[in-house]
Amino acid sequence: MGKAILFSAPSGCGKTTIIKELMASAPKGSFRLSNLSFSISATSRAPRGEEVDGKDYYFLSHEEFKARVERDEFLEWEEVYSGTCYGTLKSEVERIWNEGKVIVFDVDVNGGKNIKRYFGKDALSIFVMPPSVEVLEQRLRSRGTDSEEAIVKRLARSAEELKQAPQFDVTIVNDDLRRAVEETRNVIERFLNE
Repeated sequence: MGKAILFSAPSGCGKTTIIKELMASAPKGSFRLSNLSFSISATSRAPRGEEVDGKDYYFLSHEEFKARVERDEFLEWEEVYSGTCYGTLKSEVERIWNEGKVIVFDVDVNGGKNIKRYFGKDALSIFVMPPSVEVLEQRLRSRGTDSEEAIVKRLARSAEELKQAPQFDVTIVNDDLRRAVEETRNVIERFLNE
């Protein structure tokens, strides 16, 4: 088993942006950071904006997602909202480890806790926190990708998820992207050098 780094946060906190910045700058940094590989999650929701199947997510129908659950093909999965599932395929973990890479997960809060339990000390769990709930709401609205109903659902779920930050190894407050990325890079380098 190799090492894993997992990022969790309520929707809109910037975890995906931090990961993308970290991965884009990795080759210029340490060798250890250039050895990171992003785990593509599966979802039963439709693509948003310019999302691409096999790059941003593996987009599955709800029926196909449930069939894969029945065949025990997921490391972890959850029905986050009614009819909308997210999960990590075991085949994705195997693909990355076969390449000799360190897995980077971008998962919801419950997924993060489940993956941490599975990997134990071989995983670093990072919780990305918004500067405030007001900023979080502003970020969700400025995306322009969700309906008002979806935003209200996300905000309600976020209130509960924010309470779970102490269950993660590290909390990064994303109030300044450059600083958040640098702090995250330092935490990961320490973990990989242990």
